[in-house]
Amino acid sequence: MIVVDWGTTNCRAFRLANGMIQDRAAGPGILGVPPGGFPDALRSVLAPWLAAGERQVLMSGMVGSRQGWVEAPYLPCPADLATLAAAAVPVPFDGAAVRLLPGLSARDADGVPEVMRGEEVQLFGALSETGPDALVCLPGSHSKWARLRDGRIEGFTTHLSGEAFAALRGHTILGRMMPDAPHDAEGFRRGVDRSGQGGGLLHHLFGVRALGLFGELAEAQAASFLSGLLIGHEVRAAGADQAGGRVHIIGSPLLAALYADAITQCGATPVIPNPDAAATGLVRLAEHVAWT
Repeated sequence: MIVVDWGTTNCRAFRLANGMIQDRAAGPGILGVPPGGFPDALRSVLAPWLAAGERQVLMSGMVGSRQGWVEAPYLPCPADLATLAAAAVPVPFDGAAVRLLPGLSARDADGVPEVMRGEEVQLFGALSETGPDALVCLPGSHSKWARLRDGRIEGFTTHLSGEAFAALRGHTILGRMMPDAPHDAEGFRRGVDRSGQGGGLLHHLFGVRALGLFGELAEAQAASFLSGLLIGHEVRAAGADQAGGRVHIIGSPLLAALYADAITQCGATPVIPNPDAAATGLVRLAEHVAWT
């Protein structure tokens, strides 16, 4: 059995035996695949395993988006593991049975659509550690905050914090006061604190520049302050500051640590589960996929 987590920038493949990871491989994300090149790209990554006789491949992530190989329609929340697996889409591929998992859709409190692709697999992969009822944060360029109820993904919200940080630092006047500097814990803490004050995010953003002009924010702290400000607003918007309970964080170690600091500062308790949640989720989902 082979499972593949194929996102925008990376393709991660895992060879399984008895439900355990035996080997790993990697390739380019969907942005690195030319039009019509997905079958060749997959075969290149999996060639030794296919030659060894593997004949079942389960894929998830942006490979199932409109910009990917085959568009797998979104499955609406609430959704459980078996329902997601049952919606897997067959993908034509010589030499193996390939199935592609759909993403999930939801709507926020005001009826605006939400979508995810790939994070749902991570959520099911971490389920044994989060428990059936949990608030889970998946930080990234477009961070997701998901609510689990009775082992189902009940709903989620998306926050553009990572992409906003990159855009503000790289393409606005704020970036001119932000030299390359290591993470500054005190600057980050001040940014998270500021996010809890009145005036709103847009007002707070200009304050980053004004604090620098008046010598009240060192240039070496400015990028960390901005990061703390954006993540702090995200944590509060997701309700973690009011929950007062546990927030499970699934993400890269660096981002997970930043979010853990902000969540703690906002009054909740961060918990970081299995870093291989995507592979674990794919293993569990593969058991429920119809291969014939």
